[in-house]
Amino acid sequence: MIELTGETLTIEDVVAIARHGARVAPLSRAVRDRMQRSRDWVKAAIRQDGKVIYGVNTGFGSLATQQIAAEQTRQLSRNLVLTCVCGVGRPLPLELVRAMMTIRANMLAKGLSGARPVVAQTLVDMLNAGLTPVVPRKGSLGASGDLAPLAHIAVVMTRDIEDKDASDIEGENGGYSGQAWLGDELLSGAEAMARAGIARLILEAKEGLALTNGLDFMSAAGAVAVHDAENLVRHAEIAAALSLEALLGLSAAFHPALHAAGGQPGQQKTAANIRTLIEGSRLVDSDPGRVQDAYSLRCIPQVLGPIRDALAFLRQRFTVALNAASDNPLIFLDLPGDSSGRAISGGNFHGQGPAMWLDFLGIALAEAASIAERRIFRLLTPELSAGLPSMLVPTSGLDSGLMMVQYTAAALVSDNKTLAHPDSVDSIPSCANQEDHVSMGPNAARHALEIVDNVRHVIAIELLTAAQGIDLRPDGPARLGRGTAAAYAAVRERVNFLAHDRETTPDIESLAGLIHSGELLQAVRDALGDDPSTSSGHRFD
Repeated sequence: MIELTGETLTIEDVVAIARHGARVAPLSRAVRDRMQRSRDWVKAAIRQDGKVIYGVNTGFGSLATQQIAAEQTRQLSRNLVLTCVCGVGRPLPLELVRAMMTIRANMLAKGLSGARPVVAQTLVDMLNAGLTPVVPRKGSLGASGDLAPLAHIAVVMTRDIEDKDASDIEGENGGYSGQAWLGDELLSGAEAMARAGIARLILEAKEGLALTNGLDFMSAAGAVAVHDAENLVRHAEIAAALSLEALLGLSAAFHPALHAAGGQPGQQKTAANIRTLIEGSRLVDSDPGRVQDAYSLRCIPQVLGPIRDALAFLRQRFTVALNAASDNPLIFLDLPGDSSGRAISGGNFHGQGPAMWLDFLGIALAEAASIAERRIFRLLTPELSAGLPSMLVPTSGLDSGLMMVQYTAAALVSDNKTLAHPDSVDSIPSCANQEDHVSMGPNAARHALEIVDNVRHVIAIELLTAAQGIDLRPDGPARLGRGTAAAYAAVRERVNFLAHDRETTPDIESLAGLIHSGELLQAVRDALGDDPSTSSGHRFD
């Protein structure tokens, strides 16, 4: 079970919970005690005459000058949730919503938000029950955090003060409870919670902000995107090596001395991986008239390597974000020289950092597809493919072969060019100009995730095309390197040689699934192991 402490959540933890259903441990006594101390401070503060704390006993945003009576603070929390339930568009994937719930529970566990332990524990219970709110994908500016997406989660787990009790399905006054999936059944939020045996909460002062204010959609998207992008870069190297074999490319461009001279760590890693994959090949370097290759072959390390470097940076930043307190205000009980505690209002909810990081991820990863498409084109073009038949089919003319899959790859690459336009440079003022600069990070998140999906399909098309090219070389499969041979075998377990025209969408989707699952990568790693007898002495990673 994965424990949420507010300090130790990793990208792998988020993916395990969100995608693979890993269970979350009950909150520890230390976490509960920390949260309760913060909660007790809030309770005491609102009883003090004249003490004004933003979001606790005031309105929100431009309405912060309006003070709220202590007896109305519970209604204030509920109203904030309801007013932020304004998202539109198709629902987010369930794994992203589960990632958001995980990150929010972890943030509350830090004990800086003034929320009761039961608030975080309710999120944990929902995750373990497979209860996932429906969250529309559009409506957040990424400024006061991801208000709308988080509110669509909060409205499921909370109820109106007038509701008779937690088992009252729609509430005495028909209080809105959103929708949620319980397993594979779509229900009202109230019914889903009742069936799961999880009590819906009446929020106390500050808890509306604690559930809606923060970077959780952007952070969730960043965690999932970084995880998947790292997987894609490894598969991009495998597909590139397979194309290098099919095109009878030259190995000199991957010499370790060349890349040591370049000095870039990602570039050196990619070059080493290519050398390991093609170790033992009798296709590479087999064209006696070849002097040098086109950039799409020769510069694989110089293109994919920087993507590795970018992802290493992004992994660091999003790992910090997963354990950050992005609520406002935050409750600090142990400040030097201030034993009475203090609520500090600031802007940790502003998503400019995640917006830029997600833009960076999309821009970097898009290049993996861009260079892969050029190799696909080269494989299909007789003038460029070192003797392969046109469109990689023996009976070209009668059959069009793989002509059309390059069209699909080109369409996806062009789509990426639009999606990679940076969202983080945009801003539209809101909230009567109180929120006069916003990050647009949620748009960057959606676009980055779409680029990830596009790149996965382009790499699948390159695997399909390269395997076809290898089959059309005399004894091609038998002449492959050890790593590329394992990749070729894994592709052929899913997709047959194309002798005559057929629909290829199932082939592309099957290989995209092979990439997403990591099965292809594992097959290559199993074949290579840690064999120091290879000339590189390098394990593919």
